[in-house]
Amino acid sequence: MIIRLATLNDIDAIMQLIAQVVPVMNASGNFQWDNTYPNAEVFKNDIAQQQLWVADVDGKVAGVTAITTDQADEYRHAGMDTSQTAIVTHRLAVGLDYRGMYIAESLLNQAELVARERGIDILRIDTNSNNKATRKLFPKLGYEFTGETGFKFRPNLRFYCYEKVLGE
Repeated sequence: MIIRLATLNDIDAIMQLIAQVVPVMNASGNFQWDNTYPNAEVFKNDIAQQQLWVADVDGKVAGVTAITTDQADEYRHAGMDTSQTAIVTHRLAVGLDYRGMYIAESLLNQAELVARERGIDILRIDTNSNNKATRKLFPKLGYEFTGETGFKFRPNLRFYCYEKVLGE
């Protein structure tokens, strides 16, 4: 597995991965994503900002995530100080054929590497309150639950927020 910056050539594979994952998410009661978000334009914007990473397994996109400094104002409602610069992981997804291969962990480790390279010691991430897999994964990787919030772009859904502070 190689973790690398995504290119525009990856967009079709990323969108196929998202099309595969969203129905499974929805079937489990997680309505964080749908057929409108995330979309190709969001991923193209991430690529333009050099903040979209893919897990490449034998030349195929096995996972994707955006590693940004974009924090939602609503994080304040979950006990986070949004005036602090933080690396924030968004749009984390793993293809169904690649589950159990530590793809998500590898992508989250990349977020940590990016943070260290930029001299940022705070990592943040959020997930739908119904996403049992990520709610289990994040604490396993050292993220601490900070609180719960809602987002304007996803009314009627609740999100759990997590933070990891890097040591020396």
